[in-house]
Amino acid sequence: MSPSSLPPHRRIAAVVVLIPVVVALALWAFAWPAARTAPRDLPLGVAGPAAATAPVEQRLERREGAFAVHRYADEAAARDAIEQREVYGAVVVTEQGPRLLTASAASPAVAQLLQEAVARSAAGSGTPVTTVDVVPAAERDPRGAVLNTSVLPLALAGVGAGSAVTLLGLRGIRAVAALAGSAVLVGAVAAALTQSWLEAVPGNWWAVAGTFSLTALAVAAAVAGCAALLGRAGIGVGGLLVVLLGNPFSGASSAPEMLPEPAGAIGQWLPPGAGVSLLRSVSFFDGAAAVGPALTLTWWAALGLGTVLLADALRERTGKAAPASAREPATVG
Repeated sequence: MSPSSLPPHRRIAAVVVLIPVVVALALWAFAWPAARTAPRDLPLGVAGPAAATAPVEQRLERREGAFAVHRYADEAAARDAIEQREVYGAVVVTEQGPRLLTASAASPAVAQLLQEAVARSAAGSGTPVTTVDVVPAAERDPRGAVLNTSVLPLALAGVGAGSAVTLLGLRGIRAVAALAGSAVLVGAVAAALTQSWLEAVPGNWWAVAGTFSLTALAVAAAVAGCAALLGRAGIGVGGLLVVLLGNPFSGASSAPEMLPEPAGAIGQWLPPGAGVSLLRSVSFFDGAAAVGPALTLTWWAALGLGTVLLADALRERTGKAAPASAREPATVG
């Protein structure tokens, strides 16, 4: 039974009930992480002699559950860990006093949080804390606003492509070609705007464009795959999954470790969160820690496109079987 065949009073009731439910879900998905933003096992390094770093570690551990402390022998090892995206920053204990190493490219919000936390912990010693930004954000976008706001447009582009393929009746190879072609163009346009024009996303242009394309393809394939399984209702399911969960759970404006559990972990398994992580890696960190998010996006793209192809193959097989059975002569008993 199609929705249009329902009695008018049932359609009115469906709208009256459905819209508040969607609004409640959207408010929960966006407001809950924002209201509960705080460090949770945030990777932070401590470097220097064990005797000198012990008081620093004790002060950090007083904020129970806030930081996951990693110990390094010296500043060089701590810098390397930051550049490999193992930690967001590190406190280096020197004879001249503590030095904080940060990476605003990994998250400007986390870099600011670390400065405040370390300055607060060192307030009693009377020694000022020197801050060094090891991997800085783009000069034209020091707060990472362009990168953060790119999540929603990419998600909407993917949802739009997946919806268009379904509503236009494209199937099989044609659908896959349309989704892939759309993703390639989305990636090129996004790279042209964010890097060539705004100069907010550095790195290799082709790697940046490829990241945007893979993210858009993962979203579009997920939506088209859901639609291939569930019909047009799958468009809504895929859109809700990507926009209402993937976008706020991505940690783009802060970091996955700043979101309440398990929102941060869920976000990294969805295309928007994986796309942001991959973009940071290829843009600022020479590809460090890029394998995980790249595999996540590839998995979504492959699964979605595979579902589209499989659904078309099953549809053709069913269509061929029906005429064949109709041509079989009736058996006389």
